[in-house]
Amino acid sequence: MSSRRARNGIIAALTALAFTAGCSEQPDTIASQPPTLPTAPSSPAGAATFSPRTATVKTLATGLRAPWGVAFLPDGGALVTERDSRRIVQVGPGSSGGGLTVAEVGVITEADSGGEGGLLGIAVSPQYAQDKTVFLYYTAGDDNRIARWKLGGRPEPIVTGIPISGIHNGGRLAFGPDGFLYATTGDAATRGNSQDLKSLGGKILRMTPDGKPAPGNPYGTLVWSYGHRNVQGIDWDAGGHLWATEFGQNTWDEINRIEPGKNYGWPEVEGAAGEGKYTDPVVAWPTDESSCSGAAMAGDVLVAACLRGERLWLVPVRADGTLRAAPAAALVGEYGRLRDAHTAPDGSVWVLTSNHDGRGEPVAADDRILAVTLAPA
Repeated sequence: MSSRRARNGIIAALTALAFTAGCSEQPDTIASQPPTLPTAPSSPAGAATFSPRTATVKTLATGLRAPWGVAFLPDGGALVTERDSRRIVQVGPGSSGGGLTVAEVGVITEADSGGEGGLLGIAVSPQYAQDKTVFLYYTAGDDNRIARWKLGGRPEPIVTGIPISGIHNGGRLAFGPDGFLYATTGDAATRGNSQDLKSLGGKILRMTPDGKPAPGNPYGTLVWSYGHRNVQGIDWDAGGHLWATEFGQNTWDEINRIEPGKNYGWPEVEGAAGEGKYTDPVVAWPTDESSCSGAAMAGDVLVAACLRGERLWLVPVRADGTLRAAPAAALVGEYGRLRDAHTAPDGSVWVLTSNHDGRGEPVAADDRILAVTLAPA
């Protein structure tokens, strides 16, 4: 039996074990307490009453199928990946029929969809106007990989060998303010990967556009941070701090502030360990309230798009990388499962629904791209 058929043959069993994104195995992991959030006595004036609201929610596109990632082009249009169809579609900048135009611009036939794998993250080169290059994260027959791609061409892998499974494949890509490409990986349902610095699983990776370790990486390899279970969202605040969403297991889903070389605890701990050996999350929620995937900074608010929780979590942060108030929820249950959030050039946040991913309850318009504009209360 080929490795591809073997992997696909166990997807149903793995998916049944992980029907909710926050629950899969039954280990001896420490399920600890969530972090303590700011309260009125210790917060700056107004922080305790932080309650941002959604000023507007506009539907930009409908009829997509399990969209996973979005990246903007210099002309204001965007490229969006569909996990299972393996399509890349361009959305806008033109409009038609009350929404943005949607046109297929490529199919990544090398991608192998199944379970939580397929065509996942996407990032546009910061020099796209000159090099016309896009970066993709996708599941192949034997691994997860990162590739360069140009519209109309075939992907050119730059990183291979990222562990693969029917679940926990990570998959987010983003260029940081330092100009390097960051990628998030999952533990691929093999708990030991996350603590193994020789494995690319359960990590956040940092690399050059050629897929080589970026200068200054703490171990001289691609690894930037480790001890992760399944990170699927990253973005940077105004102070240059990296934030990440992480799927927990049965108890806590996390928001972490990522620092190079730090160990975020999985599989030894879920939530806040309170031990110097591990870096505690900044925020943690019960899995049925969160299971957040993509994340984006909208001004000084981290917007986390949640699957099982069917909401946006809005996390207000200071430029020094600390919380200025307790997070607030928005759009709870209004649009179903939310997969990604990405800040658009106009300052709105594009949110991708994920109701056709096998775990949602799609309506006729699904899946959708929403433009969410936040305003302070």
